[in-house]
Amino acid sequence: MPLHWKLVIDCADPHRQAAFWGAALDYTVEDHAALIARLLDAGAITPDALTEVDGRPAWRTLAAVRHPEDPYDPASDTGLGRRILFQAVPEPKQGKNRLHLDVHPGPGERAATVARLEALGATVLREVAEPGGAWTVMGDPEGNEFCVH
Repeated sequence: MPLHWKLVIDCADPHRQAAFWGAALDYTVEDHAALIARLLDAGAITPDALTEVDGRPAWRTLAAVRHPEDPYDPASDTGLGRRILFQAVPEPKQGKNRLHLDVHPGPGERAATVARLEALGATVLREVAEPGGAWTVMGDPEGNEFCVH
């Protein structure tokens, strides 16, 4: 049986990253407010583990996005399919990513997608044109590289 997985990305600001990638991929930003309320009521967590995002309680060091068509746990809003979890870490990004996302907007849509992603806070790092294809290497708001094909 295949293993379930999620991609975890270390970052400085998980909520900014979740907002960017949710908009970039048209994914759903998970809302854990109901889970947080239950855990607070049970005394399982304390308010110092939390922050506020868009007027709702959220984990201080974690945020996630999920594919809108994949299953999720309605009690916690946690994705059970394609999911990216952003976790705050104290150290800054150093060097080139060893793992990155490739996004595929469809034939003839790369330029428009690059422009849309720039408007969301991404930056173009370089254009690549090789015999096997062409793509744009971009950086997300924290400088993590990804490619638009």
